[in-house]
Amino acid sequence: MAHKEYRTESDLIGTLQVPKEAYYGIQTQRAIENFNISAARLKQYKHFIWALGAVKMAAALANHELGLLDTRRKDAIVQACREVMDGKHNKEFPIDMIQGGAGTSTNMNANEVIANRALEIMGYQKGEYEYCSPNDHVNMSQSTNDAYPTAIQLALIRMNNDLIKHLKKLIKAFNCKGEEFSDILKMGRTQLQEAVPMTLGQEFTAFANTLKEEIERLSQNANLFREINMGATAIGTGINALDGYSGACVKHLQDITTFPLELASDLVEAVPDTGAYVIYSSALKRMAVKISKICNDLRLLSSGPRAGFNEINLPPMQPGSSIMPGKVNPVIPEVMNQICFRVIGNDLTVTFAAEAGQLQLNVMEPVLVYSIMQSINFMIKGMDTLRKKCITGITANRDVCENSVKHSIGVVTALNPHIGYKNSTRIAQKALKTGKGVYELVLEEGILTKEQLDDILKPENMIGPLKRAAKERF
Repeated sequence: MAHKEYRTESDLIGTLQVPKEAYYGIQTQRAIENFNISAARLKQYKHFIWALGAVKMAAALANHELGLLDTRRKDAIVQACREVMDGKHNKEFPIDMIQGGAGTSTNMNANEVIANRALEIMGYQKGEYEYCSPNDHVNMSQSTNDAYPTAIQLALIRMNNDLIKHLKKLIKAFNCKGEEFSDILKMGRTQLQEAVPMTLGQEFTAFANTLKEEIERLSQNANLFREINMGATAIGTGINALDGYSGACVKHLQDITTFPLELASDLVEAVPDTGAYVIYSSALKRMAVKISKICNDLRLLSSGPRAGFNEINLPPMQPGSSIMPGKVNPVIPEVMNQICFRVIGNDLTVTFAAEAGQLQLNVMEPVLVYSIMQSINFMIKGMDTLRKKCITGITANRDVCENSVKHSIGVVTALNPHIGYKNSTRIAQKALKTGKGVYELVLEEGILTKEQLDDILKPENMIGPLKRAAKERF
């Protein structure tokens, strides 16, 4: 077996061997060795890598505009950045998403990949940093403390756009079921007790509408990511960056990303501030709570099949038991529940990480950004799975739904405006005691005629506000 070839690089700690063919360098290699923590690697987060390329390109263009970076290096760096943005070098980002150092490893990973690719473009060998340095040229006028959070925010804007696209597909699936089930009458329930009639379509349309609210909430909160701190450098004072660099960099970044970005008004405040992450994570949590509640409802509505509600049928996805023949479990809503629990837990991690900021920096940003990005990815995959493997295949048990209305004590609520609360209560109690139906007892006692009762209990008269005034019969 042939041995891998290496090149030797040095930094302030000493020297280290780096795979010869790698575009990354010594600081990335140290991060690989120091932070073997999770299964999540930067190379799995394409939007983050895209954003790092965009930030480095904007910085190079701004530095060239200010006369700090010569044209040859600028052109090579810009070409390398474009390749990074296009996903051509994703495998060159092998570091763990959870890392110490406030994101320095991530920033240097990008700097090294871009520098070494730029060196190749200019005709040099990887590691010949005197011609294009990760620190002096690619990282010119920057610090991890402005480049890293800016890249995070750009990535989250992109990821949020993806999330909303997938959320809209799930909403559409629920709306389609709402239309399909619009004429199926059933009993609504409060506190798991029969309440008043509704249609199964109303129930599914309500699922769609409660999720539709989350589009505005996510969009609103993601807008906070448009305020960036490029030019802040280490702590917001702009040390080592020329006057005018911030404005130029933001302008180029707008052109590159097409996002309407703006520079934070107080860069010293902006560097340690993680408030945008906290509020966006809370929107993810809110959406997760709603989807989990919907999955709880789907599991209840499909429970049985003989000893439960059995109002709907979920598509059977796998055998449900190793011991109980014929059992089929609601595995898709169950996995979506678990995804939502993870998102809710990630929100708590974001809260702790945001609170842990000290003085002019928050060093916990890596776990914070990992938690949010993981939540988005989980929700996208979960919503797609829920839509494709569950919602679109749901069928209704019409007879079960309609029989529940006919035999429910709760239907007496629809009679309340017509026969009075006292009569309604008495009829309900008698129905419970005798086992007779409400319909039967009202006719038996002569409270209403059959024509009157049938009119009141028409489905269209029970699923919305009264269309005519109730007669004063009590």
